[in-house]
Amino acid sequence: MVINEIVIETFNLKINLMKKFLGLIFFYFFILTSLFAQEKTIDTVISNTLTEVIVIGKKAQLFEKQVKPLSIIDEYLQQSGKIDMIKRGGYAWEPILNSMTTERTLITIDGMRVFGACTDKMDPITSYVEVSNLAEAKIQSGQQGSCNGATIGGSIDLVRNRSGFANLGWNGGVNSGFETNGNQKILGSSLNYTRPKLYVDTDFMFRDATNYDAGNHQEVLFSQFRKYNISATSGYAFNKNKAIEGAVIYDKATNVGYPALPMDVSLAEALITSLKYEYAIQSKIVNRWETKIYYNTITHRMDDTKRPSVPIHMDMPGWSDTYGYYSKLEGVYNKHHLTANLNSFYNRSVASMTMYPKDPNENLMFMLTWPDVRTIYNGIFLEDNFVLNCHSSFKFTTNIASHYNKVSDQLGLESLQIFYPNMKDSKSRVLKSFSTAYAVDKNGFSYSFGLGYGERAPSVSEGYGFYLFNSFDRYDYIGNPNLKNESSLEGNASFGYKTDKVSAKISSSYFHISNYIVGKPAETLIPMTIGASGIKIYTALEYATIFNTDFNLEYQLMPNLKWSGKLVYSYGKDNSQGNLPFISPLRYGTSVQYQKNKYSAEMNLQGNAVQAQFSPFYGEDRTPSYAVLNASSGYGFQLKENKCRIKAGVENILDTYYSTFSDWNNIPRKGRNFFLNLSFGF
Repeated sequence: MVINEIVIETFNLKINLMKKFLGLIFFYFFILTSLFAQEKTIDTVISNTLTEVIVIGKKAQLFEKQVKPLSIIDEYLQQSGKIDMIKRGGYAWEPILNSMTTERTLITIDGMRVFGACTDKMDPITSYVEVSNLAEAKIQSGQQGSCNGATIGGSIDLVRNRSGFANLGWNGGVNSGFETNGNQKILGSSLNYTRPKLYVDTDFMFRDATNYDAGNHQEVLFSQFRKYNISATSGYAFNKNKAIEGAVIYDKATNVGYPALPMDVSLAEALITSLKYEYAIQSKIVNRWETKIYYNTITHRMDDTKRPSVPIHMDMPGWSDTYGYYSKLEGVYNKHHLTANLNSFYNRSVASMTMYPKDPNENLMFMLTWPDVRTIYNGIFLEDNFVLNCHSSFKFTTNIASHYNKVSDQLGLESLQIFYPNMKDSKSRVLKSFSTAYAVDKNGFSYSFGLGYGERAPSVSEGYGFYLFNSFDRYDYIGNPNLKNESSLEGNASFGYKTDKVSAKISSSYFHISNYIVGKPAETLIPMTIGASGIKIYTALEYATIFNTDFNLEYQLMPNLKWSGKLVYSYGKDNSQGNLPFISPLRYGTSVQYQKNKYSAEMNLQGNAVQAQFSPFYGEDRTPSYAVLNASSGYGFQLKENKCRIKAGVENILDTYYSTFSDWNNIPRKGRNFFLNLSFGF
């Protein structure tokens, strides 16, 4: 009866919020339409924004420009100087953007909010897409990435492939690959149909891998995985100005090992769907209106049945359901290039743990680790890119949002009230952000300066987690619903120079984060997990500071030969001058690329310096330096009208045994690995 009342109350709350939000939508469109109807458009040039784009590959180009075309998405993202990856297993690594983990960053798929269902972060959003159905990853730093929601560190938007409307008929391809280290077998296919008023894109990718070997042939147990991904997108044009698009992704992984964690995963399953309406408005002011509604559901089951010995068997399933939409307008008013995005989502996150005593006469132990937390977010984002002249621009963004949490399970609420007797079942917050940026691009030189302020709400784990075991520092964590919003003041700058032969750019960012959320030991509480060192309760430090800088250089040695290099440095301290976790030491990379006609080859070196600024408080230790040498080559050819491509290479040529600063519990990375990728397109 109590559960029914909670469900009815939640439903009524959603209805009331939606009524208010619909009113805001009409007001928003009335204001913008009135504004856009007053002036004529003039020709202007928009300068580059503070955005980095990693081209993952359109279907026709995927195998032409990448060193290892069928890499997992995690390896593509590591190309960015702003991204590192926390590795817990053979795949599904957690992205770190600007030295911040996913609580402080925003990851979307085509602008859609998706939330993982694992309390141990075994299923980052990036694990539910494949390189074969993605076109690019848009990386925006700090508040420049707040278009799709609240963030501190920035955003990654994974943009999917789409053929668009053309009179090309049928086309497609078959992709296959094999890697010797881990015996990974890869098979994929695509089939597309395009007409001036209709297109259909379909894609399939399958991966199966056994345990991989670290350097010196040391097997890393429980690093196997098996998964497949199916993607489909279809668009229909009513006329030259209006079109509708439907899209779906289904991703399923089974028997996924996590050698850095005490448990594996028996199932990680996601269904991601959307329906989009696009309108190219015939107005001198308004250019485009795009509205999308979406739904996604994720099921995740942790499993320890394949481990040789466990103190007590546990089942730990989790579920995450998200409903959302966004409505975006783009237009030009004099020299102002304007964007407005109204976005909203409703998320339900539930996770539980059942312990099975070895004595069958003892009772099962059950708890809700995520106590059915409902989140409702409503936000509006505005951007004005004011073009001062053909060389410079000034950009201003602002975002304001309401964020509402409700604990909908009575058992979960009462469990948290053991620690917080006065805790209410719901909490509302207001999140604010703004940023400014000045950019100049003239005579080959470019530079930019920016300032920003942003806020975020605590994550579900930080606010409402219940005895979440962290195997990194070996503490059980308990959430804190009384946490304040975390806020950040940021500054950023970049300087670049580019000619036909040389391209160089250095960019830096600084974040002063107030109410920095961390876990602190509670000496009087007893842990639940066997072998845990204690309990940490989420609290907030007065502040923390993070500094990042990266330098990229390219030089065209000869018409067919190019050299590139990269240096990345990060620094992070709390208010007591203690080191923050997952702060990269000096990271570097250099490569030589050769391409002539249909042949290409590359050799590159990547490495880290010693991580001397580690943090024992967060479970870190000293990580040695390393350097890894890789090489690859490829050749493309035609079979009548069909395009074929072969790519082969070897990673970690010297079979170096190494672990990076961001590898969970010092899990070693792969040793020597030969790979072969084949593609056939028609």
